[in-house]
This record gives sequence, C-alpha cells and structure tokens, in this order.
Amino acid sequence: MTLIAVIMAGGKGERFWPKSRTKLPKQFLNIAGNKSMIQQTVERLERSIPVHQIIVVTNELYAELIHVQIPHLPINNIIIEPVGRNTAPCVGLASIIIEDRYPDSTMVVLPSDHVIKDEQEFTNILLAATKVSYRDGNLVTLGITPTYPETGYGYIESTKEVELVDNMPVYKVNRFVEKPDLPTAEQYFENGNFYWNSGIFIWKTATIRGYIQSLLPDVHDILETMKKDFHNRDQNEVIKSEFPRMPDQSIDYGIMEKVENIYVIPSILGWDDVGSWTALERINELDDHGNVIKGNVLNLDTKRCIIDGNEKLIATLGIEDMIIIDTEDVTLICSKDKAQEVKNIIKVMKNQKMEKYL
Repeated sequence: MTLIAVIMAGGKGERFWPKSRTKLPKQFLNIAGNKSMIQQTVERLERSIPVHQIIVVTNELYAELIHVQIPHLPINNIIIEPVGRNTAPCVGLASIIIEDRYPDSTMVVLPSDHVIKDEQEFTNILLAATKVSYRDGNLVTLGITPTYPETGYGYIESTKEVELVDNMPVYKVNRFVEKPDLPTAEQYFENGNFYWNSGIFIWKTATIRGYIQSLLPDVHDILETMKKDFHNRDQNEVIKSEFPRMPDQSIDYGIMEKVENIYVIPSILGWDDVGSWTALERINELDDHGNVIKGNVLNLDTKRCIIDGNEKLIATLGIEDMIIIDTEDVTLICSKDKAQEVKNIIKVMKNQKMEKYL
C-alpha cells in the first residue's frame, strides 16, 4: 500500500488581503515562520512520505510559484485545475491520476495553508489513520481537540465508543455540523466529543473512487471520460477541456456527511487554519499589551492590536482591538471583530473595477 499526499493549493486567501493577492495568495507567504505555508506543509509531509509521492493540486496562476518554492517536487506532480470547482472535483481529479500511477494506494488529502506545530504527533496520527483506512472501506479524518468555543469552524461529533490504533484513540463519527453560534460552540466545548473539522482526510484511493461513483455520479462520469482520454491525449489538455464541466461540490457535503463508516482521530497538534488576520494572535507571541507587532512600528497606549508593516513607520496612539496591515500600495485598517469580513472589501473592489489592488 503506497501512501500519497494530495495538497490542495488553489485558494486565494481573501481574508488575508492585502498581503494575500491574486498573484501571490496566502499559501505562498511567510505568515508563520521564515518559510511559506506550502513549503512548511511539504516539509511536514516529507517526514513520512517521499516527495515523489506528494501531489499538489492548484490552478494555472500558481503552478510556477509551486515550482519555484518547491523545486524538488516533480513537475508532473503539479496538477492544474483550469477552473475552481471546490474540493470534491479536486479530490476526484487527483484520485484518477493516483489510481493510474499507484493502483494500490492510500490518499492523505489536506490544505496547503495550515499551521501544525507538533509535526511528530501529526506523523504518528497519519500512520494510525492509514491503518484505520485499510479496513472495510473506512474514511478517516483528523478532528482537532478544541481549546476554546470557536464559532468560525465546522465541528465533528464523535460517538462515545473508542478503540486504540497505535495507542491513538479512534472514534466513529456521529455527524458533521456547521459553524455554530457562540452558545452552541460553548455547549460543544463542554460536551467533550466535538472536534474542529481540520479538513484533513485519509482513505484508500479505491474507496473514495467508489463513493464518488455512488454519491456523486455526475463527477464520476466526467472522471471516467478523463481517465480514458488520458491514454490518447495530453493529460493537461484533457483536464482543460473536461474539468470545467464539473459541478461545484465540496467533499464534506458530497460524501463525508452521507457516509456511515467515517472515523475521527482526536488531534492535539498546535493546529491553526490561519483563516484570517486574527490567527496571528494564536500563532505568535504577544507583547505586554496583547499586541502582535511586525515591521517599523511605534505604538503608544495600543492594546490587543495586530499591526503588520514594512519599512514605513506606523505610529499608533490610544487604539484597541484593531488590525493594521500596510503594503506597498494598500493599507488595511479594520476592527478585529470584522476580520472575517475582509473578503467583502474584495467584492466591492471587483465591482468597482479596482483589479490592480486584488
């Protein structure tokens, strides 16, 4: 059984604007250290998976960036989607390519832009999850053990029955639930059998292909057409012509919420999805006043702020709970409670034809 990693790297990271731009999105930025998010993701996987068994699915804009940032990744391991169609078509496309190269394989599917501080524990959990996925067509996901009642994540509810695999507790999934309001999140936190949905999945390639066939027949039919054409035409040309016919469908809605034999492994990894600017408070040390400061900043009577600049001096006085992000051509100033709404600025700029700032 060959273990293949599939990194999904086509997102635009709009809530990290103005640092994250269309031509250089979040996963290619050094947000959590001196290497980019995708470089850290690949290095983390290489602890257990050789680089020739790591595949990155992205779009045409970012293929060259991936080659530059991960030069040792084989060029034919970069799969280019001509259009974005969500995670189910992404996984499906990767699965038929993997199936052709490695007929007896297991897939680890994960985002390109998450922080995981405990890399050894991550490796241990992946190996345990792989063993669980071998049995009876199981699908496995990593559930992040909550550290506070978060309203910005989806949750996974587990059953109470537990088994140990490599000394890792493994639970059957009861259900996936949407992002909750605060009272509900507090209830989940107290219950102890709810976990944050990490978006990291492990399954045999043949298993996920079978579920796509039974639950997403429209996706399956297009995949079958593509797979046949791969033997007669250039793979990239086939993808360009056929992939746009795919429906927009997430793997969570399309498959994970409809299947019974799904298992979750509770994970304490120092994980963060780095979904918006407020994540910097969770992954960086704070100063004595609760601020995250980067760049040339003079702050007086400034509390619980996130300030990210460069050489230009940013001076603040008497402000609290603000986000200030300065780039060469744009400065973002917003309150922290609006961090999830930064992408609304993107919508307005698109409507007003302000593409140069995107």
